[in-house]
Amino acid sequence: MTNIKKYLEKAQEEKWAMGQFNFSDFTQMKAVCEAAVTAKSPVILGTSEGESRFFGLQEAVALRDVFKKKLGLPAFLNLDHGKSFEYLKEAIDAGYDMVHFDGSKLPLEENIKLTKEVVKYAKKKGVTVEGEVGRIGTDSSKLYSEKFEIKEEDLTKPDEAQRFVKETGVDLLAVSIGNFHGIEASGIDPNLRLDSLKQIAGKISGTALVLHGGSGTPEDDIREAIKLGIIKININTEIRLAFAGNLRRFLDNNKDEIVPYKFLLDAKNSVEKLAGRKIGLFGSAGRI
Repeated sequence: MTNIKKYLEKAQEEKWAMGQFNFSDFTQMKAVCEAAVTAKSPVILGTSEGESRFFGLQEAVALRDVFKKKLGLPAFLNLDHGKSFEYLKEAIDAGYDMVHFDGSKLPLEENIKLTKEVVKYAKKKGVTVEGEVGRIGTDSSKLYSEKFEIKEEDLTKPDEAQRFVKETGVDLLAVSIGNFHGIEASGIDPNLRLDSLKQIAGKISGTALVLHGGSGTPEDDIREAIKLGIIKININTEIRLAFAGNLRRFLDNNKDEIVPYKFLLDAKNSVEKLAGRKIGLFGSAGRI
């Protein structure tokens, strides 16, 4: 089974979620893939516009192919939070399996219009499309020293979600249910609005739902969200914190070390361990 849509359908039927783990360098990508192989789990490798511009669209595709062939791993690439049709088209043409158009800051009418353009082009290439309704916290993936406040007007409205899905034909929908990009300094974010998720799921029965900003979300909320229809969960901030934190500690304690494969090893291992733990939480282990 190599098609991402098949795995998404399987996740929806069996009530588990695929993890999307964002990366911006080879070490992080390798760590996530090795964690997925160990767990016998399909995995989505995510790059934001910024991450993909740094790493390279074609380079990401080429390395995805290497890991798929070498490890026998169902690994899929997603362009995360694409803001323009032109850049999503570049990702699709480069060989990405999936693209996410984020028109959440646009008026609903404009969001629907542009998402339809993306869907039309992507379907010609057999590429999966994720849309978004409702504003998901913040654009920044970072550590917050103070409690992050969710604005009620940013939450996804069930009726708007229903209209968006019906008119655009997206394969997946990212929703705002109290989630946000980044993580509070405590390491545990506020609870999700599971009542809102239940209402949205009731309006768009059959459409796959996505949780962005999964870093720091209480584990019980993750499990309940999956039961209510979430089949894809994005993790980025925790990857960055694990990678950067371990790298800083190693270099602080080994100030004379200049060999990259030595000072990157702890950082890689920390990302691999984190990804493995999330895969277990999401229920995707053993699904290959």
